Formats: sequence, structure tokens, C-alpha cells
Amino acid sequence: MWRPLARRASFYRRSGSLKLRSPLLHPQVSHHETVDLQLSSVESASRFSLFSTILYFQQNPRFFSSTSAENYEDPPSEPPIPEANEATNGFDFSAMNEFGGNVKSEFGNENSIFGDAEVDKGFGQEFDVPVGLDEVLDSVAVKDSFGQVKENDPENVESLLSLLQSSGTVDGSLESNFERMDFVLDEEFVLKVLETPYVPGENLISFFRWLLKKPDGIFERIFKKPEFKVTTRVLDALVRAICMENRKREAYALWDLLNEVVEKEKGVVSTWSLNELIAEFSRLGKGKAAFYVFNKFEEFGCVLNADTYYLTIEALCKRSFYSWACTVCEKMLNVDKLPDAEKVGKIISFLCKGGMIKDAYLVYLYAKDKNTYLPQSSIDFLISSLSRIEVAVKRSDKEINKELDKETVSLALGLLNDYSAEYRKRAIKPFSSVVKKLCWIEDVDRAKILLLEMIESGPPPGNAIFNSVINGLAKSGDMKEALNLMKLMKSRGLKPDVYTYSVIMSGYVRGGEMEEACKIFDEAKKKHSKLSPATFHTLIRGFCKLEQFDKSVSLLREMKQHGVQPNHDEYNKLIKSLCLKALDWETAEKLQEEMKADGVILNGRTSALIRAVKELKEVANAEVSALA
Repeated sequence: MWRPLARRASFYRRSGSLKLRSPLLHPQVSHHETVDLQLSSVESASRFSLFSTILYFQQNPRFFSSTSAENYEDPPSEPPIPEANEATNGFDFSAMNEFGGNVKSEFGNENSIFGDAEVDKGFGQEFDVPVGLDEVLDSVAVKDSFGQVKENDPENVESLLSLLQSSGTVDGSLESNFERMDFVLDEEFVLKVLETPYVPGENLISFFRWLLKKPDGIFERIFKKPEFKVTTRVLDALVRAICMENRKREAYALWDLLNEVVEKEKGVVSTWSLNELIAEFSRLGKGKAAFYVFNKFEEFGCVLNADTYYLTIEALCKRSFYSWACTVCEKMLNVDKLPDAEKVGKIISFLCKGGMIKDAYLVYLYAKDKNTYLPQSSIDFLISSLSRIEVAVKRSDKEINKELDKETVSLALGLLNDYSAEYRKRAIKPFSSVVKKLCWIEDVDRAKILLLEMIESGPPPGNAIFNSVINGLAKSGDMKEALNLMKLMKSRGLKPDVYTYSVIMSGYVRGGEMEEACKIFDEAKKKHSKLSPATFHTLIRGFCKLEQFDKSVSLLREMKQHGVQPNHDEYNKLIKSLCLKALDWETAEKLQEEMKADGVILNGRTSALIRAVKELKEVANAEVSALA
């Protein structure tokens, strides 16, 4: 029975659908007024069309599979069409609706398919199904006309990926090309695009911005592009893809994009994504940008973790923003978000390089309280930094910083006590730095005590540490203790070098004990075939102070016998002493000739001094001769 009726319904629909529907809706209204009324009732028409699309297309697929080419014969016993239906072009709507169902039983009104009582009912109310309009629209957007879930065409997907990979060769904008492609914008599809290799970052950002654009209306949602729901998983994939390129422009564009996402919905951006962006700015050398991202965590609804603090400190220290790095360190310690031991060690090294030694020491103490075992190399570097000798520009500056130096070296001494017995035997460098700093601040007593502790417990001191303490004792005038330490060196199998003899000689010269200084000099000549210029210069300066210039000249000529070539400074100082103190221009002139023979040229001021003394001496001799 349904085949001839369906065939007739299809025929009458094609031939005069408007004529058919107009009298049914409003029998007394004109055709144009009927169209206006149909457009004004969008909700009822939408529900009916959705009903027909979703429900009846699935119930009777064979109805629409029939084509005009198919020819079905009517049964011979079919009754003729009643004359009462001629007003409706010969089709009996009271008996059968256009989908093959009984109108009276389905809609409860035999006069109209849109009955007065039923038109106001929604899809779920009419069929007792709790479905809202938005849910139906969403289902229509992802289903085809037969109710099947729509899938992306593989060829279209490949075309999209090729389009994204082809940078600079696209006709028109990327968004216009995206609009021409019909895709189901689900999470898996977007992840596939974002994880595709060799796609420029700017293209990925353009694609993502296109995803974020909301449709203009309901029908655009159905027939164009449904609104895409941004998820944390998708954003993480986007950040990972952009940060792999290490390009400044894309990194800043990504940061702007994340701000746009947060304005629409908070909680989508993850802590991992922001940490990755900070690390990207750190690799690009953009410390200020990394610090700005760090300060935006609370606004983004993200929780700062230990990696956040470490990556920010690293980015700031790379660009020498050490004061900001100390601020981040303070916050890290206040919230107890300490990273692993290796990263804490790097933070300490960063701060030490920037001169923030006390801040680095505070980080060390906090890690120690938390039983975090830091890398030994970081502790060594911290001790060396605390014991660093900074040469002052002026002597007054050195005096001002002396108290600060005492404080920092005391901290270094405390760190040395934390060494294990096993590692202490190999920690010669940090111990040596502390000993030198103690001697630098003239705290020789503690330096000597530490030296004796090293002899007893390790690490075994070498010549450098002995020389530092001997030099400190010689400067303080304690020559007896300096000689005792030199004897201790010899007893431990160490050979005093030229520097050792030179500092002891310097101590004796400073005290005016030239005989003792000459004894040490003679011993040095026996032990070492070649002495340093400083060794001779120490004695020459001492004899010049005593105005024993003949011995000074003799030492200057003796330097060549021991393989030491006098330099310009040696000649210059001795010639000045001869001219100003002894007025011995003859000896000074001979030394000048020796300098020329050795290829050393005396400066003009000293040469003029020799001529001036010579003229004065001649004038004085002439006056004496005239008086005689």
C-alpha cells in the first residue's frame, strides 16, 4: 500500500510543494503572507525539519531510495482517489501524511499537519524525548542526512596538512582555505594537525586562531563550522609544537594566544604549558618575558611548582637580572617549592656568578635543612665565591670591604666543616681559596690553624698554600714563624720554590735586616739555578734604601749571570735613585749605555733627569773652581 502513496507524494511534492503547504497552514491567507508566517515561526519549523531529518530518515530509508527511474505498478485492487480531496491536488492528507504515516494519529488534527495545539510543542515534548534545541543542533552538525556520525575525509585532511606545511606558497589567506574545507573539529583531529611534523609555527597559530572563532549564528553552526571546545590537552600540544622551533616571533605570538584563551575560559592553560613557555624564552635569551609569564600564573589560574621557580631563575640569570632572580628565590623558599638537588646546585652557581653570594648561601642553608644533598661541585663553587679576592681600585675601598670579607670567609670556613672525611681529602681547591682569603684580610692566625688542620686531616697542602701563609707571616713581621713553616715544608718532602725565598727575603728587607736577606738569597742561588727578577729587585730596593748603590749596581749586573734579563723598570728605578739620591750621573749614564746594548730604551723623562743632574754637577764644579 505504501509504494503508490509514496510515489504520488513524491510527485506532488516536486510539482507544487508551495501550493500544497499554503492552504494547509492558513487556508484564508495569500501565498506571500503564508511564506512570511512560515519564516516567523522558526522554532516550529526547525523542530519539524529536525524531526523529519533525524527520525523519519532512519525509519524509512527505502522511501527516499526510490528514484524516478524505478517503475512500480499499482495493485489492481487500489481504490480511486476520492473527489473530496481535489482541493489538495488529489492527495488525501487526512488518511496519510507525506512520510507514509497517519496524520490524525500522529498529530491529532486531521485538518492540518501543524495543529494549533501541537505547533507550540518542542521536539522532546511531542515525542516524550528530553532533547533541547542546542543538543539537536549539535547532533545535526556532526551527522549526515541519514543520522550517521560524520567523519573527516582523509583526502581533505591530507590537503589541510599539505597546506599547513607549505609556508609562503598559499593562494589567499589560510583562514579562507580552512573555510572551504568541511571538517569535524573534534579533539583528535586537532591533535593530529598539531602533532604533524614540519609545520611552521605561524601556520599552527593561524589554524588555532581559526578554531577559536565562534560561528555567527545557529545555521552557521550547522552548515559551516561548529564551535570548537579548547582543552588542556590541545593547548599542551600547541605549546610543544611551537617551542620546538625556538623562534622569537612565534613564542611571542603563542603568549598572546594564551592570553586570549584565558580571557574566554580560565583553567584551560596548564602549568606545564607556562613552564615550557618560560623555558622557551630562556633559550631565546628573553629574561624579562620569562619573568612576565612567571608573574601571570595566578591570573591564569595555574599553580607555580618547583620547575616554575627554577626555569624563571635560570632565564633571569642568563640575562644578568640577578636582583629579580633573588626575588624569585625568596618566593620559592617562602612557599617551600624547592626543586631537585641538581637544580638547587645550579641556582646556587647562578647567584654566585652574579655576586649574590649571601643569597646563594641562604639557598644552601635551606636545602641543608630539608636534607637535600647538593652536588659537591656546587658547594665547592660556593666556597670559592665566598673566598673570592676582589682587588679594590683604591686602598680605602679595601679597608671598607675588610669587615665584609671577614664575614664571608667565616661562612666559607663553616662550609668546610661540612665536608665528609672521604671527600675532604680531595677538596684542595676550596681549602686553598679559604687560606688565601684569610691571608688577604691579614687573618694569618686562622690561616695557619687551617693549614695545620689540613696537614692532620687533609687535604694535604702544597707549595701554594704554604707560600700564602709564609707570605702573610712575612708581611706581619713574624719572620721566625715564617722560617719554621719553610722548615715544615722541607720535612713534608716539599721543596721551597723561588717565591718562598723571595717572600722571606722581602720580610727581612722590610725590617732592614739585609744580612739575613742576603743569607736567604745565597741559599736560593744554591737551590735554584735561575731566579726571578722579583728576587733581585727585593734586594736592590733594600740596598737603595740604605743608599748602598754600589751593591745595587752589582746585583743588577749579577742578574744576567743567573739567566735573568733586567727589564726597563729595574734600570729606571736604579737610575732615578742614583740621580736623585747620590747625584751619580756617571754611573747612571753607564747604565743607560748598557740598556741600549741590551735593546732596552730608557724613557725620555729619565734621560732628561740624567742630563739635568750632569749639568747641575758641572755648574757646581765650575763654581767651586771659580771660588778656588
